[in-house]
Amino acid sequence: MAVRHKPELLAAARYFGRRRFLTVTAAAAALAFSTHLPARGAAGSTELDAATIAGDPFTLGVASGDPLPDSVLLWTRLAPAPFEPDGGLPQQHVTVEWEMALDERFSAPVRSGVGIAYPEYHHTLHIDVAGLEPDRVYYYRFKTGTWISETGRTRTAPVTTAAAASLTYAAVSCQAYHDGYYTAHRHLSQDDVDVVFHLGDYLYEYAVNATGGQRAYTDRKLPALFNREAMTLEDYRLRYALYKSDPDLRAAHAAHPFVVTWDDHETENNYANAISENNDPPEVFLLRRAAAYRAYWENQPLRGAQLPNGPDARLYRRLQWGTLAQFDILDTRQYRSDQVYADTKHSGGPLQDDPTRTMTGAAQESWLIDGWRDSQALWNVMPQQVCFSQRKLDLTAEPVMSMDAWDGYRASRRRILDGAKSAGVENLVVMTGDVHVGYAFDIKDDFDDPASKTLGTEFTATSVASGRDGAERPPTWDTYLKANPHLKFYDGRRGYVRVTLDRQQAQADFRTVSAVTKPGAPITTAASFVTEAGNPGLQPA
Repeated sequence: MAVRHKPELLAAARYFGRRRFLTVTAAAAALAFSTHLPARGAAGSTELDAATIAGDPFTLGVASGDPLPDSVLLWTRLAPAPFEPDGGLPQQHVTVEWEMALDERFSAPVRSGVGIAYPEYHHTLHIDVAGLEPDRVYYYRFKTGTWISETGRTRTAPVTTAAAASLTYAAVSCQAYHDGYYTAHRHLSQDDVDVVFHLGDYLYEYAVNATGGQRAYTDRKLPALFNREAMTLEDYRLRYALYKSDPDLRAAHAAHPFVVTWDDHETENNYANAISENNDPPEVFLLRRAAAYRAYWENQPLRGAQLPNGPDARLYRRLQWGTLAQFDILDTRQYRSDQVYADTKHSGGPLQDDPTRTMTGAAQESWLIDGWRDSQALWNVMPQQVCFSQRKLDLTAEPVMSMDAWDGYRASRRRILDGAKSAGVENLVVMTGDVHVGYAFDIKDDFDDPASKTLGTEFTATSVASGRDGAERPPTWDTYLKANPHLKFYDGRRGYVRVTLDRQQAQADFRTVSAVTKPGAPITTAASFVTEAGNPGLQPA
């Protein structure tokens, strides 16, 4: 079926085509011409008198992210009418005050300042608050005109040399708005965790109908502008407004600092580098990717270092929690080789082991392994997107595997595992999203030999909503467990995974809800597993 594109994308594509700008670098250089977006800080708008803002501009809540020992990033967006393309504000910049304190009443203030919400950045704010004390909880809020935002709670990391005793974090992924309610986020907002890792598919590019899909709204009707696939910057911005309007997601962001990374649906299903799902011309797809990346940065608690340059963004980065844990957050979409055989499931072949193919790109791969060599942490945690461990999907002699996961990039996975071994990584934990189920894997040196050495542990966070309600034992449950002896747990319900690290062990609690197509379901712990420091291998807790 022919793919139809927005007129502005086609016009920009023709601009690229005339000049043979078919590379990522060239697309980045020409993006400002195509979309009229200035560089950050170059805005020339006049100032809006905040006293004239008639409605609450903090409709999309507050968020914080990427905690360091002395700083944390604060985020909000001004949008009194979030479902309008302009958010209900004119093309003028707005002065916003922010403050941070040691208590919720703000009786013990520690930092305050002023930020400018530019219309070119859709009136979003990214405040990098420096000079904070390490390993401390803080509260923050924003004010403009007569309006005060809700209060957010965040924290800083311990100093990098501190022998932190413990850390509890959660991992979430895959929150298709149209597939159900964000009940898991509501429970997560009430859980006692230090930080949340969002592993991708924060939003989906797919259309959302007037009743919100499986949410089946009867008390409201969503605007028709959501009922189309996101393609342009306006589309992606509006989609974030829809997702962030959810009260449960807002509650989770307000309760905990988030560390975010993307997968495919923040841009387009199963894309790989500059190759789209439908093999669109690169000059067309890179414009779409640029729009998606920009909207992602605008709407997430990310620092300026992650601000995209056209269709490129340096999202992979490293955080530390004293000497207890090092987190190497990966981007497995932007630099990967195209999927072989098929984008999803296939029996595979020799191209899976082609050494020229990569999941991470050479620069990110070197950065990861070099970081392991320099690591002083007890636990080395790798938050990333797609299933890392081998996953046979049937019991045949040449089993079907996912070509979109690391099984389709086996040489790349081999280099990562060999790099971990050469760096002396003893306690490797891989955190994964994407597959809408909860898994617990032993990471084997040779996945086809159950007796081979266990090199680490992989915990897969199920979806928040994607896939609708799910089931405790999906139809493939028995087959997958038989085909993959290193798979120790498999649950198909929605929820999140909570991991507690200390000096002796890591414990993962798989938290699940019974349903997401109706709001308010209770949460339970489906299973808990531990792996001992210095002795990889999962055991029931």
